[in-house]
Amino acid sequence: MSVVIGWDIGGAHVKCARAVNGRIVEVRQISCTLWLGEHHLADAVATLQTALHGADLHRITMTGELAENFANRAEGVRTIVSTMARLLPPPVMFYIGADGFAHAEHIHKYIKQAASANWHASAAFVARTHEQALFIDIGSTTTDITPIKDGVVARGYTDAERLTTGELLYTGAVRTPIMAVATDAPFAGVRQRLMAENFSTMADVYRLTRELRPEHDQYPASDGRGKSADECRARLARMLGRDALDALNYAWDALAAYFRQRQIAMIYDVVAQALSGVPLDATAPIVGAGAGSFLAREIAARLERPYMHFGALISGDCGEEASLCAPAAALALLPSDPLGSKRNA
Repeated sequence: MSVVIGWDIGGAHVKCARAVNGRIVEVRQISCTLWLGEHHLADAVATLQTALHGADLHRITMTGELAENFANRAEGVRTIVSTMARLLPPPVMFYIGADGFAHAEHIHKYIKQAASANWHASAAFVARTHEQALFIDIGSTTTDITPIKDGVVARGYTDAERLTTGELLYTGAVRTPIMAVATDAPFAGVRQRLMAENFSTMADVYRLTRELRPEHDQYPASDGRGKSADECRARLARMLGRDALDALNYAWDALAAYFRQRQIAMIYDVVAQALSGVPLDATAPIVGAGAGSFLAREIAARLERPYMHFGALISGDCGEEASLCAPAAALALLPSDPLGSKRNA
């Protein structure tokens, strides 16, 4: 029996997936405030280790090196690598993109390849079954937009390159502040500017539209209060300098729908940019993943492209959970050479 656990160390969550004989049997996600110190990572890993038991091999990718407590990305990579190598029993391998995996003692040679490489693991997994596809992973904080053509993954690799090519957008379905999606909004017959404060996040919007699943909603609300519909409306109202009692519920729900459309428009724009750089056949599907995969489905409909859920690529009963933690699931299933003879363009 072969047991592999894939780990995705993010700046806000730690995600892991356990595969037994090439089949995902369990997926876990836990919030982790890494920016407050690496001891939070150690606590999260300890909790997940207890839940998942042992493995023959641990594979790790990350975006947590961007956390504010690190002076730079290289320091973040080295800290996460040393922490995970200390916490997990060997063998422990770290994902370095198209070049596969490296041991902790060699990671100093691959800082650039190891940093923020989680999207590549997911896309490499999709590329094993799709010569052409557009992979869209809409998480709690970011959106990865990865064209796959002739089995080759994307144009950019680093965050800076991907922000330039339209393959990375800093918007997500949970933690993104409303003020990062819109600066004004229609309300009560006028166009009103919004408060430039983090009074409300997109989680409030998707709670009101009933699209955000509770298991994807692990962070406290921006004001520390509850997550009921009335409390979400109160936070949206504060963005307008108002109280929820100033209007009927349907007005706040309409405002939430407006912010939803604004975020979809943002994602659509960068999808169009990415596709303009890597044109795909009309039949190439959009493969959606993440807490906001429902938005990827809508983008596919607007582009009149077929849609496939990432979970459909995962055998067994954990497809939905694997979609939420796509990089971790991909790491648990990828071979040692993730793209075979193919390499990142």
